[in-house]
Amino acid sequence: MTTNAAADEPPRPRRRAPAGAAVLREDVTEAIRAAVFGELAAVGYARMSIEGIARRAGVGKTAVYRRWRSKLHLVLDIVSALAVQGLPAPDTGSLEGDLRLLYEVTSRALRHPVASQIIPDLQAEAARNPDIAEALQKTLREGQDGVASRILAAAAERGELDPALDTDLALDLISGPLYWRSVVIRSPKLPKGYLGSLARATAQGLKAL
Repeated sequence: MTTNAAADEPPRPRRRAPAGAAVLREDVTEAIRAAVFGELAAVGYARMSIEGIARRAGVGKTAVYRRWRSKLHLVLDIVSALAVQGLPAPDTGSLEGDLRLLYEVTSRALRHPVASQIIPDLQAEAARNPDIAEALQKTLREGQDGVASRILAAAAERGELDPALDTDLALDLISGPLYWRSVVIRSPKLPKGYLGSLARATAQGLKAL
């Protein structure tokens, strides 16, 4: 009678996956991100804590620290991600129409109750923290400029604008007035017809460059 040596061997213990290989649940990550916005709006960056974020998200502190090593890195990651999302590129067939649509979308975003509290607070922190300043600039400037640049290119192709116009000056002209009113002086309500008048004036100014 032959014996099967392999059958006599004790079963091998299952190999346990290393702790670092744990899969991070996306729903938990999203809950933490939402909690950060809530905490920023409620208490501001300076008073915000990992404990408060975890409590608002309904998770333990370790769930936060597995993803970000500090509240600074957490906020920088979330603020930077906003720039990647960008804005939809308008395609109305005219420069004034594209600008009007851009202003409508941007105005709604800037005047959102959470955004209207978070952005001024982060601007104040940016004056003291160059990392936050860089991330905030990326969010407020690059996302807007990417869409505005496509508006300028489309207008140049239609013959509405000089292809050789000063792009930096044009981008400042497009973005400056609305950010000034909504973010800097924080006007509680835009005057009736303001966005249409702004789009019309901006289009005329761009054509004069």
